[in-house]
Amino acid sequence: MKKINTVQLCSMFIILILSKETGEEYMRLRNVRGAREAMIDSKYTVNEPEQYKGRWNEFFGNNNPIRLEIGTGKGKFLMTLATQNPDINYIGIEKYSSVLVRALEKQNELELPNVVFIRMDAEHIEEIFANGEIDRIYLNFSDPWPKDRHAKRRLTSRQFFARYNNILATDGRVEFKTDNRALFDFSVEEVEEAGWKLTAVTYDLHNDAMNEGNVMTEYEIRFSQMGTPINKLIAER
Repeated sequence: MKKINTVQLCSMFIILILSKETGEEYMRLRNVRGAREAMIDSKYTVNEPEQYKGRWNEFFGNNNPIRLEIGTGKGKFLMTLATQNPDINYIGIEKYSSVLVRALEKQNELELPNVVFIRMDAEHIEEIFANGEIDRIYLNFSDPWPKDRHAKRRLTSRQFFARYNNILATDGRVEFKTDNRALFDFSVEEVEEAGWKLTAVTYDLHNDAMNEGNVMTEYEIRFSQMGTPINKLIAER
């Protein structure tokens, strides 16, 4: 039988605890009663986003840049940015209404005029945004989809970079953060395979010059408190 050293055992223990916590949290969020209704009724949710394709500046009532977070979760990252940058418009995409409702609760308190949310699967972003309409895309702690057969579902796969290529402005870029080293290594390779350029890379964001101005997500705070290094890349064409 293969021996497991103390470091490996501790790492396994941490992973089990974190998996249990995130699993329980996910189950709670999946079962938020009235989440779908709250999302539909909210003035901060765009329920028929297809009608604004090519007209998002008209929707916001200004010509400010539009930045997109895919997988916005509870919305802390996006609303912090929106508070700091009132002259930039932000759209948060989230697949699950039971998660999105938490972001809406925060937005109902803050009432930021430059933030709205869309409940949708990111595979369909080309149906929602026109060519060159988005200034920047943020991907934070995305689902790693660990099985090889699901690689194309990863938000940093070459398939998704092809979608980003069709909605980003000429000088637009993608910013990606994760604690998952395997996913990050995959992402670095996919950027190049997609024909994009890596303009910045770090394997320890919080101890790097790239950390200046960094806005932390809920997961980022949790992982960094555990001492887990945070990886970040910036990709441009």
